[in-house]
Amino acid sequence: MNNEDIQNLLEQVYAVLVNYGLNVLGALAIIIIGFMAAGWARRSLERALSRSGRVDATLVRFFGSLLRYAIIAFVIIAALQQFGVQATSLVAVFGAAGLAIGLALQGTLSNVAAGVMLLMFRPFKIGDFITAGGQTGTVKEIGLFTTEMATGDNVKIIVPNGQIWGTAIQNFSANPTRRVDLMMGIDYGDNIDTAMATINRVIGEESRALKDPESVVAVAELADSSVNIVVRVWVNAADYWGVRWDITKKLKEQLEADGISIPYPQQVVHHVNAAE
Repeated sequence: MNNEDIQNLLEQVYAVLVNYGLNVLGALAIIIIGFMAAGWARRSLERALSRSGRVDATLVRFFGSLLRYAIIAFVIIAALQQFGVQATSLVAVFGAAGLAIGLALQGTLSNVAAGVMLLMFRPFKIGDFITAGGQTGTVKEIGLFTTEMATGDNVKIIVPNGQIWGTAIQNFSANPTRRVDLMMGIDYGDNIDTAMATINRVIGEESRALKDPESVVAVAELADSSVNIVVRVWVNAADYWGVRWDITKKLKEQLEADGISIPYPQQVVHHVNAAE
């Protein structure tokens, strides 16, 4: 390479720096200021939503991240425009890419949408005991993609949010009171009034049983092997299992103590001698 070639190369580099140098500096300035503005906007939105007290913490972070990425996208478009790239072309490219990604990740995106709906409408919260998505347990964490639950024997269950939002949800912790339903069977030869008086006495001795609504003790049906008496006792939700277990034990003990028998399932077979 001779001196003339070197001179031509330097002139070309100088021309490029003159033509695009300001554009490069402008693009860098836009990117730096834009990223700073995105971070500031995210923090401001998260603080505002947190102070309102109406939005779940997970949803606060989601909206903050969504705003930050939206601002960054506009910053990148503005920076590329410094080099003559048309915004309409970039929007078309981003739109096509977004469509392709959405089709590829439609299951994941549906879980995100379901997670947002769960956090907004709050059919349950952390600590509630629920049945949802075919699983039963205590809610430990509600995320944008999945919900974590723990079963009664402390088994960790991860359920996709889309599976929960698309099915019926039973929340056993939502209401302050619950009703304990029991069915007590007595022998056909026993006195029904005596049995019902015993049951009412056991309920009256249970301090955790609520007076309002009143408990119900009634003859439910005449079954094949027993007269079935329905027992319905209202309790605070936190006392449900304790009352259910204790009152079942006490009812059996007191009924037997008062001479009321609890029959086993049985069948009576009549033998007919065909020779007679």
